[in-house]
Formats: sequence, C-alpha cells, structure tokens
Amino acid sequence: MSLNDPRWGNQGNDRDREGNNQGPPDLEEIVRDLSRKWNGLFGRKRPSGGGSGGGDGGPSFNARFFGGGLGILIVLGLGVWLASGFYIVDASQRGIELRFGKYTETTQPGLQWRWPYPVETHELVNLTSVRTVEVGYRGAARNTILNEALMLTDDENIINIQFAVQYILNDPENYLFNTRDPDESVIQAAETAMREIVGKSKMDFVLYEGREEIASTAHTLMQAILDRYGTGIQISKVTMQNAQPPEQVQAAFDDAVKAGQDLERQRNEGQAYANDVIPKARGTASRLAQEAEGYRSRVVAQAQGDASRFEQVLTEYSKAPKVTRERMYIETMQQVFSNTSKIVVDAKSNSNLLFLPLDKLIEQTASATTSGVGSDPRPAIVVPPDTSTRAPSTDFRDRESLRNRGGGR
Repeated sequence: MSLNDPRWGNQGNDRDREGNNQGPPDLEEIVRDLSRKWNGLFGRKRPSGGGSGGGDGGPSFNARFFGGGLGILIVLGLGVWLASGFYIVDASQRGIELRFGKYTETTQPGLQWRWPYPVETHELVNLTSVRTVEVGYRGAARNTILNEALMLTDDENIINIQFAVQYILNDPENYLFNTRDPDESVIQAAETAMREIVGKSKMDFVLYEGREEIASTAHTLMQAILDRYGTGIQISKVTMQNAQPPEQVQAAFDDAVKAGQDLERQRNEGQAYANDVIPKARGTASRLAQEAEGYRSRVVAQAQGDASRFEQVLTEYSKAPKVTRERMYIETMQQVFSNTSKIVVDAKSNSNLLFLPLDKLIEQTASATTSGVGSDPRPAIVVPPDTSTRAPSTDFRDRESLRNRGGGR
C-alpha cells in the first residue's frame, strides 16, 4: 500500500484492509505490520484517571506478542545471513574458501555457497589476466631506476638494462598464502636472474647479438626461482626494452665503438689485399719452380750429352789422334769465329793485312733488307781479292787507291 492510497491513515481498520487485499502483501504493509507488532510487544499503559489531562504512562512489556515478533525477526535475519553465503565465480576465476581464516577448498566457476561471515569467507583469484612488471624503469624508458638497471658484465663494464616481465597465475592457493607482494616478488626474481646472466656475459654480447638468448635464459631461470619459492606465478614472456651503456660513459663508449668499427674496416681491407697478393705470389712461385725444374732438366741433359760426346770423341781419339786433333781444332775455330763479325784474311805473299768492316756491311745489309720490298734477305758476301795472281804494279796501285780513299774519309 502506497502513501497515496485513500485508505492510508485512520480510514478503516487493519482487518478491513487485510480482508480487501487479495494480492500479495505489500512490503510497506509488512513493515507496518512488524512495527505494529513491535508496539504491541512494548505497548503503552492506559490513562490512570478519567480526565483528559492525565498523561500516558511509560511503555510496558506485552508478553503475548513477544514470541511471534521475535521469531519472525530471527527467521528473517537468519535467512538474510544464510543468503549472504552465495557468491559467483567467473570462468576466468577460482574461488578460495576460508573457514575461520584457514583454507578449506578451491571452487570452480559458477554459483557457489559457503557458510556466511564470520564462519567462512572467500577470495576470488583471476588466473587468465596477464600482469606486467617493469624492471629498470617505470612507465617510460626515460624514467630509469638506476639501482635496478645498472649491471656489471663479465669483462667489468657497466651497462644499463631495462626489460619487462609478463606473468599469469597457475596456482591460486600458493599465490594467496605464499606470496605477500606478487609484483615485488617477480621484480626481485627477474633482477636476480638477469644479473646472474649478465655477470657471465661479455658487454658486446649483451648489447648486440645476445639479446634474444639472454631473454630466453632469464625466462627459464626466473621461472625456476619462483617455482622454488612456491609463488604460484608462471612467467609468460620477458621482453628486452633497452640495453646500453650509462649516460655518464656514453661518449667514451661511442669512441670505443668507432675504434672497433675502424679495426674491423682495416681488417677487411687487409684481408682483401691478402686475397689479391697471395694468389699472385703463389702463381709466381709456381712459375719460378717450374722454370727452375726446366732449367735443371736442360742442364742435366746437356751435361749428360756433353759427357757422352766426350766419351765418343775419346774413343775416336784413341784410334786416330792426329786426325782427331785437327778436327777438334777446326771445329773450335769455327765455333769461335761464328761469334764475331770481323774476318781477317791473310794472303800468302808478304803484303799488308787487309781489314774489311764486315760488321758494318752486315748491319747495312740487314737494314736495307728490312726496309726494302722484295729484296734478298741473305747478307752480301764480300770476297777479298786474290793478290797472289796479280802483278806487283797493279797490287801497288790498288793499295795506293785504297789509302787515298781511306785518307779522303
């Protein structure tokens, strides 16, 4: 019954209203009925005098309504109390029930009931949500946390490492009861694992080619640490955000990097020069070795031939020494004169020696042969005059003419 109902107030009595109400009881009606019964339980005393000026007495206990009103209140309160034990577990969650603060069971997704507070309580743990912690920075890379980011490598160099760790929960009981601060536990385990790996690695390996390997190794070592402490946390991914030297030594590090690049460039240039020179040197050495082998074979063969010829000459010399000596003399003179361009012809008479410039004549003949077309390439042969058959006067005139020609030149 609402406040706008015309029957609200003193119109009619409660029995008439209850008789006319054919529908379900109204909530306000129930409350008003409970209030009436409560007032009946602690009703007012009737006035002691007949006059209108008498005042009302204090409240008096009505035992007749005590049992019914208190029972309804107890039943209603007990129902509300029992209904507070219902709770819903989502598909991504697990429910942990506690009885007087002690773990009793883990509930699956769906509508669940437990004994209401303070007998039992429950905790809902999300197992599928991915949580992220940052090591060495917070929010952005420029917000560096130096006590987490600075690490020492195996070659005694300081580097600044920033990385992020993503994790999920795989054991809600261990997560609730063995871990006070899960994010801080993950940060400590991640920093411990990373410092151990970096401390065993060289600086160049950490900064350049070893990032993926370091992240994978840190993932394995981090999970082993968390499992050993029973945290109920599973690492899903480790991401390297930044790895570089500290800002205080950045300039010196850049110089070292440039020096390393120069070293690599010069090494490549030297290797290219070696690749160009070494094959040529090997080819030259091979050619010289082959030429030396050919020279050795030729000299050995020539020596063997000379020895064989000497043995043959010795055999013939033993048979005819005189003839062999003359023959050897003739061959020797022929060999000697074949290497000179001047020929000296001596007449049998007591005339002077005649020198012919055969070397110049041969050179002129050769030049004329090479410059002329269709000329005979054979050198001209100059035959000296036979002075033995001429008369003395003729020979004398010839000699005079030759002297005059010589003097005119």
